[in-house]
Amino acid sequence: MTEQARHGHKQEKVGVVVSTRMQKTIVVEVERRAPHPLYKKVVARRKKFYAHDEEQTARVGDVVRIVESRPLSRLKRWRLVEVIRRATLPEVEAPVEPTEELR
Repeated sequence: MTEQARHGHKQEKVGVVVSTRMQKTIVVEVERRAPHPLYKKVVARRKKFYAHDEEQTARVGDVVRIVESRPLSRLKRWRLVEVIRRATLPEVEAPVEPTEELR
């Protein structure tokens, strides 16, 4: 039996990691687009999910896939499955030495 067949269908969500400040826990922000109930304009809805990251592999800005799991703590009900895309690190420029004229 496969993992899914044994445990039933579990929800999966794809989102961006917004915090890794806790040990083995990441905060993932998932954005979905839904029509406004009255005006019918499509608007972005965001929700944050706390997910378990056992190996602490995710970094802020990464796009990750999380899957539903049993309650792991008061807020954690999701597990990190995979890191889909790594965040691009900003390039750090070397500090410029002041010239004689600027001193």
